Amino acid sequence: MIYIGVTGWGDHDTLYADKTQQKDKLKEYAANFPTVEVDTTFYAVQPLRNVEKWVNDTPSGFRFVVKAYQGMTGHQRGDIPFQTSEEMFAAFIESIRPFQESEKLAMVLFQFPPWFDCTKQNVAYLRYCREKMDNLPCALEFRHQSWFKQRFLEKTIDFMEKEKWIHSICDEPQAGMGSVPIIIKATTKDMTLVRFHGRNKHGWNASGQKNWRDVRYLYRYTVQELTAWKEYIEELHKDSKDVYVLFNNNSGGDAADNAKHFVDILGIEYENLAPKQLDLF
Repeated sequence: MIYIGVTGWGDHDTLYADKTQQKDKLKEYAANFPTVEVDTTFYAVQPLRNVEKWVNDTPSGFRFVVKAYQGMTGHQRGDIPFQTSEEMFAAFIESIRPFQESEKLAMVLFQFPPWFDCTKQNVAYLRYCREKMDNLPCALEFRHQSWFKQRFLEKTIDFMEKEKWIHSICDEPQAGMGSVPIIIKATTKDMTLVRFHGRNKHGWNASGQKNWRDVRYLYRYTVQELTAWKEYIEELHKDSKDVYVLFNNNSGGDAADNAKHFVDILGIEYENLAPKQLDLF
């Protein structure tokens, strides 16, 4: 199956009626898309009550792509609120247990920062992460171009296949070493992940500027750009049972519209979505 959705469910105003309450937005979201990326897990290991609510707010066929906690991927600024790495991984795994028990966990996404380059030390850390996550499905996304330089490209793909990392393929600006090229290659037979970050080359490297996050993902894909991806998705679907496609270009509110356009381009009609919320007054 091809699952199409966006990152997060709180900021996509075009999906909701004006009176949709924040607590009900996931229910309304699940009437539009069959999957979502959970970003709050990146900023903090979530209490079980939050995850249980998200599970209960979605239909049985809904799937969550859960972003790994920032301390697990080296993004953490300041002190990590855990005594050891083992404690951190154990807490995270326990926090996502309701996703697993409900069979709504698609995968855990390990997105590494731009300074995580292709070195022996970092390869060893990836093996460590995979060991700690045991048999949970995990996706791997790089932000440093060295992993896909010609001398390492084949080795990187082979490594992901052997370690059972799901490939997170990116559509993003080609803006130096802090960005990666589009590599259309599935590394597991079960799943492949595709994430659309936009193509705002100027904003991509604006991390030193005020409100840089608002600039980084400010981009609206054209119909032509999305149509060009149709063949790629169909190719990936031949090699992976499920392909997850997530739009992260939401600085200007474009992600949900682009995702809906892409559903139409691929000719998908989803069944078993949540019922639409009725706003009578």
